[in-house]
Amino acid sequence: MPIQTISRLADISPLLWDALLGSDPQPFLRHAFLSSLEDSGSVGGRSGWRSQHQLLIDVQGNATAALPLYRKTNSNGEYVFDWAWADACHRAGIEYYPKLLCAVPFSPVTGARLLGDRQAAGQLLDQLSANLEEQGHSSLHVNFTEPDADTIFHGRDGWLERIGCQFHWHNRGYRDFQDFLDSLTSRKRKQLRKEREQVAGQGFDFQWREGGQVSELEWDFVYACYANTYMIRGQAPYLSRAFFSLLAERMPEAIRLVLATQGREPVAMAFSLIDGQGLYGRYWGCLAEFDRLHFETCFYQGIDQAIAAGLPRFDAGAQGEHKLIRGFEPVITRSWHYLVHPGLRAAVSEFLEQERLGVLRYAESARGALPYRQEN
Repeated sequence: MPIQTISRLADISPLLWDALLGSDPQPFLRHAFLSSLEDSGSVGGRSGWRSQHQLLIDVQGNATAALPLYRKTNSNGEYVFDWAWADACHRAGIEYYPKLLCAVPFSPVTGARLLGDRQAAGQLLDQLSANLEEQGHSSLHVNFTEPDADTIFHGRDGWLERIGCQFHWHNRGYRDFQDFLDSLTSRKRKQLRKEREQVAGQGFDFQWREGGQVSELEWDFVYACYANTYMIRGQAPYLSRAFFSLLAERMPEAIRLVLATQGREPVAMAFSLIDGQGLYGRYWGCLAEFDRLHFETCFYQGIDQAIAAGLPRFDAGAQGEHKLIRGFEPVITRSWHYLVHPGLRAAVSEFLEQERLGVLRYAESARGALPYRQEN
């Protein structure tokens, strides 16, 4: 069956793409999200991300499978860090870039990567990996795969599995935030309550909005906060200002924004997306420093929202052992890597075996540090 390469999602129908996602698609995979990245200039140009989405077309002309795929000339914005691999290649005289990456740009969220029919998606993988060297690519990477897809990779030669660890909050049917606090040890319960009281004592209020309730002036503020988190580290932000307006226009129902105000003036924000499976905290920013405001805006407000909406989990992003003592539990993530150069593949395979043991030990140790009361 022929493969069609799509350099802009705007060139295909949103209905065609979204039909491959199933009945409850994750927002990051929807045509609206991925096309907003492209149309806003966040992807493309000098970003190091060039869209090369793959569609497998059957004899009737229907799309049976797809991959959100990018040609990468750097490793920025991936959250599965392979800079050491690229550096080793450079020192050995091996070209590591360009490479191919199947992922959602700038979003370390586990989800479907092989879209549509699984057998057909497997054919896509096989054809891509077989033609890597011919097309001048060093490797093919598939980041943050869902568990159901792992069997597809296990059954194919040459693919290397890499695991990581994130921290997610799980809703065990809590009635409200106090009910959640009651599940913690006394010491941790007091710590969380004290942190919330400290924020309230500084005169902060919090307002939740859906995407359609946010004005362009407020999106200016959101972007200023988002960009500031990068600028204070001397980095350029990945997303453009236009991305937020486009996303609010195309999928407002999936956006959740919380604004922290002090004396009616907004001072901080946390931007999230939502579906039937959970709340996904993505971007945070503040224009000044306030004690404990980050914990309240990014974590406790999100927990409140997840409980109120009856969502099973809250994924607040990739980083942070500081989430652990606030009830976020270690979760193993997976990515898959196909490397053309046999020497590189052997070296990375050995490294990943050692790394895997370390990640599993770390996750087990973290689990032992969770703040929940032990049930007798």
